[in-house]
Amino acid sequence: MPIFEYVCRECNHRFELLTHGSAAAVCPKCKATELDKQFSSFGVGATAGWASSGGSGACGSCGDPRGPGACSMN
Repeated sequence: MPIFEYVCRECNHRFELLTHGSAAAVCPKCKATELDKQFSSFGVGATAGWASSGGSGACGSCGDPRGPGACSMN
């Protein structure tokens, strides 16, 4: 289940929401349904890092989610 970030058009409240199937997103502050979906900072950072990775290489570039030094490539 993905997490999306939204900004409410009614009250300008910014929030994250874990989506469940086809359930409509609702602002937790004012209950409005007119929302603008935002790019997630995690999604943008993960995509940019993944796209720039050249595959295996120096420690920390393999993409192991546990971080640099966590994989067993060396």
